[in-house]
Amino acid sequence: MIKAVRVHKLGGPDVLTYEDVELPPPGQGEVRIRHHAIGINFIDCYFRTGLYKAPSLPFTVGHEGAGEITAVGPGVTNFHPGDRVAYYLNLGAYATERNAPADRLVKLPDHITYEQGAVLMLKGLTVWYLLHKTFHVQPGNRVLIHAAAGGIGLLACQWAKALGATVIGTAGSKEKADLALANGCDHVILYKEEDFAERVKQISRGELCDVVYDGVGKDTFQGSLRSLKKRGLMVSFGNASGAVPPFSVNELNTHGSLFITRPKLADHIGTRKELIEGADALFAAVIDGTLHVPINRAYALKDAAKAHIDLESRVTTGASVLKP
Repeated sequence: MIKAVRVHKLGGPDVLTYEDVELPPPGQGEVRIRHHAIGINFIDCYFRTGLYKAPSLPFTVGHEGAGEITAVGPGVTNFHPGDRVAYYLNLGAYATERNAPADRLVKLPDHITYEQGAVLMLKGLTVWYLLHKTFHVQPGNRVLIHAAAGGIGLLACQWAKALGATVIGTAGSKEKADLALANGCDHVILYKEEDFAERVKQISRGELCDVVYDGVGKDTFQGSLRSLKKRGLMVSFGNASGAVPPFSVNELNTHGSLFITRPKLADHIGTRKELIEGADALFAAVIDGTLHVPINRAYALKDAAKAHIDLESRVTTGASVLKP
């Protein structure tokens, strides 16, 4: 038996239950992982509430983690007990141990900690594809990054700045703004105090942004469109404030022949080759100092409900982890 955080009915953080679960031996092509750290993400909340549909009830929450392999199933030859690994998978991470398909794992370099690995697989790989695949950020680009002091935001600001972009971020408090400025932002807009789209216009002297990275959703969508230059790209990759309401495609023309995309991580690491490409680039950026991984809170696994409350109430900055 292992301990896991499960959802038996959809709802608020109170539906998360810490309970005993039986874990079978790893099957064909699988390994068994003893978790050392587990990533916490808004997507976990989306599944808990039903915004994103789980295959069935009950289910174990969580998508990313890092730990040590304790057993391998039939057919696994490239991983062995004792290997340090990390992953991004569909559900099942909020547990002391789990089975996982070996072909979706990456080995952690010696200089990457379990805690870093646990938050880099979803957040870090997301930043990798956003800045290198969805829109290839280059010197001279001007980018707007919402929730700049969040787990994805801080990594995105650092990497975009390292790529030579002018980085504008939004944040909800002076403390979060200072954190974003210390992590690569050239300008930070306090969105609760001013119209961020108007402020972008002022900062850029009317030139606006080449790309907007918007993981907030409903509350920022229209302002994000107004922050883009002609033929700019709107990247809507999250729903922290709720799903974006239906809109007319003609709005893209109204704002200047804009492009819009709704990407997801699974489509960028769908093959083993893509996963390794992203992980190698990500780990190299951490090891060479391009990226600092800000892990600002750690919760016991049994306190996952508290972690969700803090995440949804916007009191966290950077990344948070669960510790089994």
